[in-house]
Amino acid sequence: MTSTASSRARRGSETLRRLAAVPGREDRLTHLETLPPRAAVHAPWPTWVADDVREAFLARGLDQPWRHQVQAADAAHAGQHVVLSTGTASGKSLAYQLPALTAIRDGRGSRGQRGATVLYLAPTKALAQDQLAGLTSLGLDVRVTTHDGDSSHDLRDWARDHGEYILTNPDMLHRSLLPGHARWAAFLGSLRYVVVDECHHYRGVFGAHVSQVLRRLRRVCDHYGAHPTFVLASATVAEPETAAARLTGLPVSAVTEDCSPRGEVSLALWEPPFTSYAGENGAPVRRAASSETADLLADLVAEDVRTLAFIKSRRGAEQVAITAAGLLAEVDPSLTGRVAAYRGGYLPEERRAIEQALRDGSLIGLAATNALELGIDISGLDAVLMAGFPGTRAGLWQQVGRAGREAQDALGILVARDDPLDTYLVHHPEALFGQPVEATVFDPDNPYVLGPHLCAAAQEIPLTDADLPLFGDRAPDVVAGLVEAGLLRRRPRGWFWTDRRRAVDLTDIRSAGGSPIQLVESETGRVVGTVDGGRAHSEAHEGAVYVHRGEIWLVETLDLDEHVAVMSRADPGYSTSAREITDISIVAERTGEDWGRCRLSFGEVDVSHQVVSYLKRRQPSGEVIGEELLDLPERALRTSAVWWTVPDDLLTGAGLSAADVPGSAHAAEHCSIGLLPLFATCDRWDIGGVSTALHGDTGMLTVFVYDGHPGGAGFAERGFAAARAWLGATREAIASCACAEGCPSCIQSPKCGNQNNPLDKVGALRLLDVLLAQG
Repeated sequence: MTSTASSRARRGSETLRRLAAVPGREDRLTHLETLPPRAAVHAPWPTWVADDVREAFLARGLDQPWRHQVQAADAAHAGQHVVLSTGTASGKSLAYQLPALTAIRDGRGSRGQRGATVLYLAPTKALAQDQLAGLTSLGLDVRVTTHDGDSSHDLRDWARDHGEYILTNPDMLHRSLLPGHARWAAFLGSLRYVVVDECHHYRGVFGAHVSQVLRRLRRVCDHYGAHPTFVLASATVAEPETAAARLTGLPVSAVTEDCSPRGEVSLALWEPPFTSYAGENGAPVRRAASSETADLLADLVAEDVRTLAFIKSRRGAEQVAITAAGLLAEVDPSLTGRVAAYRGGYLPEERRAIEQALRDGSLIGLAATNALELGIDISGLDAVLMAGFPGTRAGLWQQVGRAGREAQDALGILVARDDPLDTYLVHHPEALFGQPVEATVFDPDNPYVLGPHLCAAAQEIPLTDADLPLFGDRAPDVVAGLVEAGLLRRRPRGWFWTDRRRAVDLTDIRSAGGSPIQLVESETGRVVGTVDGGRAHSEAHEGAVYVHRGEIWLVETLDLDEHVAVMSRADPGYSTSAREITDISIVAERTGEDWGRCRLSFGEVDVSHQVVSYLKRRQPSGEVIGEELLDLPERALRTSAVWWTVPDDLLTGAGLSAADVPGSAHAAEHCSIGLLPLFATCDRWDIGGVSTALHGDTGMLTVFVYDGHPGGAGFAERGFAAARAWLGATREAIASCACAEGCPSCIQSPKCGNQNNPLDKVGALRLLDVLLAQG
């Protein structure tokens, strides 16, 4: 460690004390957790590593590997599928690079012909570029390149024909490599290793899609006589061997003991104060986490503390950087150029320049979206700010791990947003610390995911009966449905794709909201952006005020058949919010348990949504100035849900009158949706809810929480499994909130289709007390 890094390393906890001691901030630090430093445990270089590969790492200053690196590398070299789950900055890349590079060097022919090949999969292009830079810096004679959306056609052709170590992502594998596998036959037929980096990222519907893409890859490789070894890596995955096996469909062993050194880590929980403004229905509002983060970022940059601030949205990252630069200009105008933003949407060369400036110290502060959450190797960072809980404990530790990568001490500050989960966490640190990270939740057997991939597989190589077990137990039933729908046809040699379209165009593996709607500028016809089909009804309806990259637009028309919304620049002085009617019916209960005379259930439901109107709210006051009716079609969704019921006499006994019940159930539903991400790896926008005082299928009060994706994504099922802890945390979050009648920190929801009405905070506590007492 350099003397400069050493001096910065000692400042983490001292800096935090100075930040918290600024006048007016005395009550914002709610908890400080300190993780002690850890010493390194080394192991000898494996004897099978190629001499030039070992020498290349020695020349880069890596004198001896850590023990976990050797354990995982040995397993992969022996042909054993392995997942390495150790902390951030623990050198996981070396574990797969040693066997991969050695296989390439040992397998090459005497005339330099391509022998063994390697396919590396990353969830983001930035991470693949970071890996490329690291591999190139070794100076080895290995033909390594990226194959992604930023690659030119010439580079893609060279990668296919000559590449030995290809860095790509699941999207390109799905849409390019596998459909064109005949042109990639030489590469795929020699494939020795498949590396799946940051594998915890593959969860929910995206995880289900990627699991099926990997099964298609295995099938195509088998067609060309290759049976690659899979190596998976993640700093934050629970039950790693189970998650990795579900993702790949293969038995996987796990290496989990972290033998890398670590400095002291100070992690602070920070709650912004209430403002003087009143929000919806007069509720108190806390200062925005992004505004608080901008202040902290400016303070840290002024002290020469190299800091990365994670912001939820692209627009937010830009605004935090601008605000921090403005605050710095008041102190020292020369500091304004030391802070910048980083987000998706930048040109590739812009992203690379920012990454390099952060590495070399030209930038001291960076406001970024989670594009920099993953394992990009930016050494020398001292502090991480998080404007809001990342959604999972796994994400929290992933972001905190960006600091202290040179084994110096590190500082992390979680700045709470004004919502139930963040508020709960900053006052209940035991829910964050000393707890395992969440299980990676996804369902490879979801028929809405499985169907398009079976079509894609059939177009790649006709499906046979022998192939179906690879795709899971539900594959035969799904294939039968595809035949009935006319998408597949049975012939003596198997099932064939019959449509003229490319089968991979049936699905976007990162979206489950239907075909995206293009946002088109009315005057020029220019495509400004897109919005998921599932969100277009509420965000891009006729008359909607739409904010895109900081610009305000007014939607003129929405054509759902053509998937186009036409809009023009405007500043009407008001915002819009859609009003939606939601109905839900139970298709089948898969499992359930009685809680006394209450009941908790999990099963299949049909959900219908219809946006019926929108409200205009004057800005910035939020005053409602009008309501406009809409004529939009109803949308249907069959998905999975968890629900609970309470008989009428128990409600009466708890002092809840008939008039109290709708608001009480609605408030409990909102807060439970806000707290579910603590128990399942989801975002509150991945799930929905319905509460009704008398449901037609149950005959009593029923509260539903459902997955917002066709067929389900595993989130509601996780809620059912953790129901007592989940609903207990929901009750505690409502009870501990400082507001009198309900606010965004407890029972109000930013996505409520009924404009947060009715809501009853006191009644919600009584209702949950009844349920939990029965359980």
